[in-house]
Amino acid sequence: MHAHHEHSVPAHGAASGWGRAFVIGIALNAAFAAIEAAVGWSVHSLALLADAGHNLGDVVGLLLAALAALAARRSADARHTYGWRRVSVLAGFVNALFLALAMLVLISVALQRLAHPQALAAGLVMVVAAVGVLINGASALLFRAHADDLNVAAVFWHLLADALVSLAVVATGALYVWRHWTWLDPVASLLIAAVILYGAWRLLRQSLHRLVDAVPEHLDSGAIRARLLALEGVVDIHDLHIWRPGSTEVALTAHMVLSRQAKGEEVLHHALHLLADEFAIHHVTLQQESMDFHHSCQDSCQVC
Repeated sequence: MHAHHEHSVPAHGAASGWGRAFVIGIALNAAFAAIEAAVGWSVHSLALLADAGHNLGDVVGLLLAALAALAARRSADARHTYGWRRVSVLAGFVNALFLALAMLVLISVALQRLAHPQALAAGLVMVVAAVGVLINGASALLFRAHADDLNVAAVFWHLLADALVSLAVVATGALYVWRHWTWLDPVASLLIAAVILYGAWRLLRQSLHRLVDAVPEHLDSGAIRARLLALEGVVDIHDLHIWRPGSTEVALTAHMVLSRQAKGEEVLHHALHLLADEFAIHHVTLQQESMDFHHSCQDSCQVC
């Protein structure tokens, strides 16, 4: 006996919300990157040109995430029975990887600058960085309401990290005006890079776990198995699998061996409600087996 249970909640409002966020975020960051590059070129500021390149990377990341979000909305078909929801997880992984690589480059440049300090055009750097705080901070807030999606979460943290970077640059410029310490800029860059690398590593690890169909972090497969075994009439649970087919939804499949006295439909009813109420798992596929069938499979070494 087999049962499948799923609740699907349309997310057209949420989708349109982050759709507008992507458009606004891309427009703001593209405009700021262009202005920052132009100012940096006109005053021969390597720091501003480098930051403009970093913000251009933000635009690329936003475009990648937007394309992934659109792909994830495609309906399932005969070949892609889960649809394209996993694309958003892949985009989150790529975006986090890009952020980590960018920070490693920043660390390399900062170490070189620490060995050979240079004068800082502090006033102009502070003004441009302050604009960066406003733009990146506002862009991050656009995605905050939809950050339960891993793809959108990667964009949110990326933009928030950029806002913090810009804020640190403003503080560095202020300290430079006060003390004229040439080592401030590279040291601040190293500290910022370390913090961002930590966040990027968490996103990489989380998205990698989802890509390999690991059990979601907030769930304990042993506890779920124990609760199912505690149901009246359930003798054994095997082939239990729990994973995320997309960014937010959790799926579960399992084989349930029932006693001869068990009433199949009642057991299914209790199991489905248990998984939904206690673990918020709604995409469930359960296959029921009698004890005789289970033993015959074991005896014949068949996969059941």
